[in-house]
Amino acid sequence: MRATSRLKSIAILGLVLALALGATMLGLSAAQRYGLMGPVQVPSEYRALILDASERCPRIPVEVFAAQIAAESSWDERASSPAGAQGIAQFMPAVWDQYGIDANGDGKISVWDAEDAIASAAELNCSNRRLVRDVSGNRLKNTLAAYNAGFSAVRRYDGVPPYPETQAYVKKILENAKSISW
Repeated sequence: MRATSRLKSIAILGLVLALALGATMLGLSAAQRYGLMGPVQVPSEYRALILDASERCPRIPVEVFAAQIAAESSWDERASSPAGAQGIAQFMPAVWDQYGIDANGDGKISVWDAEDAIASAAELNCSNRRLVRDVSGNRLKNTLAAYNAGFSAVRRYDGVPPYPETQAYVKKILENAKSISW
């Protein structure tokens, strides 16, 4: 009986790992891998961080910012992507080196610290917003696209780049922002 239970557990674990690996190998975005589409609940431990950080970039509606962080990591501070993005806000190391801040004043700038990462994401949104101000199209969409694909891609394509991942990313964030639950 115990051996059968163990075999079932191993089979289930294998299936879960295979599905996760399959999603990774298909190059799906974090939002697609985590299945984020629809109502998004902001976990209580991140509510104040999201509200405080959003004040750093008030032109990005707080609901959009919350949906963005949810899409990036599904609220997982230890998230990492196959491409190398890290933490709750999924910063690439080079981008973190440029935009990471010590938001909690502990003397460390850590991509793995939610307070640092969420505040840094808000700052990056404001920087991206400035960098895409002369680009055609919707500035909010362009700002979100810049977070995902880089501001240079948004400028090169004069709007949201034609990358399926970036287009899906922007669409999901804006849709999910309509149903943020605090």
